[in-house]
Amino acid sequence: MFSDAAEVAIIGGGLAGLAAALDLAGRGRRVVVIERKHYPFHKVCGEYVSNEVVPYLRRLGADPAALGPAALTRFRLSSPAGRTLDSPLDTGGFGVSRYRLDDFLYQLALARGVQFVLPATVADVAFDCAADQHTLTLADGRQLAARLVLGTYGKRSALDRQLGRPFFAQRSPYLGVKHHLRLPGFPRDLIALHNFRAGYAGISAIEDDKLCFCYLTTRNNLKASGNTIAAMEAGVLAQNPHLADILRHAERLYAQPEVINEISFAPKKPVEQHILMLGDAAGLITPLCGNGMAMALHGAALAAPLAEQFLRGQLARPALEATYAQAWQRTFGARLRVGRAVQRLFGGPVLS
Repeated sequence: MFSDAAEVAIIGGGLAGLAAALDLAGRGRRVVVIERKHYPFHKVCGEYVSNEVVPYLRRLGADPAALGPAALTRFRLSSPAGRTLDSPLDTGGFGVSRYRLDDFLYQLALARGVQFVLPATVADVAFDCAADQHTLTLADGRQLAARLVLGTYGKRSALDRQLGRPFFAQRSPYLGVKHHLRLPGFPRDLIALHNFRAGYAGISAIEDDKLCFCYLTTRNNLKASGNTIAAMEAGVLAQNPHLADILRHAERLYAQPEVINEISFAPKKPVEQHILMLGDAAGLITPLCGNGMAMALHGAALAAPLAEQFLRGQLARPALEATYAQAWQRTFGARLRVGRAVQRLFGGPVLS
């Protein structure tokens, strides 16, 4: 049943949205999540999570150990020519598919009283200053009133255009591709990052003896390969001998890869028109930094207690927005700047 009022409306049911929903529901709040797909579903994602967020997941009653993730403790970097550098992962992490992790969090949220509206798309969000609340209009015309809105809808959405976010008008040259593979003999404790011309690919273990193979490249690489993924992998990625070996011997576990276009690493604001942005909607870290999933969960951990103070009347809306924006910049700003700087080195001659 669709409820037309909530204390908190969350636009997007990815990691940040699901974690925030669990956190706020655990505080007794009426939460509605609007998600455009039915669970479970695949997403373009490296599917590596730093162990730094495990205490928060456990606090939410969502210990990822129940999913049988791979424990990742080693890192390998290769140049486009195939030279390698190995290093331990100081904090370590775990590998689990978004297909399994997001569905796990969704089922927990359902059991704890979070309402989901799906599949559904938010077409407009309007803020009424006099009433101090938002009205969300869905693509099918239904409306939902909410005291607070969290934007957790990912890298890029038509809602960004409606909100007038500057990055949306800028073309990005990047696209992302993800496969799930099976490759006997690949180390279950290793995350490897392999460079190739104008791009890089990460590969690491996830649950059930599977591997996530996800790469970032450019439209120019795809266009020069006749606009086919297979030709680009054979002609561009396979110039790196490590990638050539993976592509030659791995079993692909679904017929077509997941693909996303227009991936933008341009700066974004963590608050837009009174909406608190979380995860990739607030700022997209370059995949080579391996922290996107952890940042999504950290964002939920930042936003939920501030939202609770606001809902209790302990924090006015201007103070909520200013405090969240400052906390977000303090927590993530340097990571994003370093990621953008390091990104320029990858896939180029410096690392060859």
